[in-house]
Amino acid sequence: MSKNKGFSLVELLIVIAIILIIAAIAIPNMIRAKMAANESAAVATMRTIYSAEAAYDAQGWNNPTAVGFSNLLKDLGSTSCNPATMTSACLLDNQVANSGTAPKTGYLFTYAPVTVAGKNVDFTLNVDPVVRGSTGQRSFFTDSTGVIRYNRNSAGTVTDAPLQ
Repeated sequence: MSKNKGFSLVELLIVIAIILIIAAIAIPNMIRAKMAANESAAVATMRTIYSAEAAYDAQGWNNPTAVGFSNLLKDLGSTSCNPATMTSACLLDNQVANSGTAPKTGYLFTYAPVTVAGKNVDFTLNVDPVVRGSTGQRSFFTDSTGVIRYNRNSAGTVTDAPLQ
């Protein structure tokens, strides 16, 4: 009389069912945590961009006609920092400076200067999830005031509620 050792098919199916139940509970929480991390990274990047814009405006490049905010987000980055120029200010790393063309941590950054009489007197920065509900839930907005605002359903605007 030989006794087989091992697991029966029913026992294996029960273990697989338990693993699937645990995964069904854990995966949505992991996705929510990832979206929260993406949102936090987007807000931190916005603050960095705001600081770089303030420094860019304050520098003025020793040229009264150049006083104002940058024309493009990539102007705050660097291609050559010896010396820094209006189009290569060396205030941001290139990944952040190019986040208007390539998403960063699940968000796309849209920068636009506000020009009056040939000078950039303000700017707007919209940050939207690449896929709402997957890479992030909220959109964000800021301008030269530095107040970061959010909207859960569409692109952020100056009239949205500020982050607390």
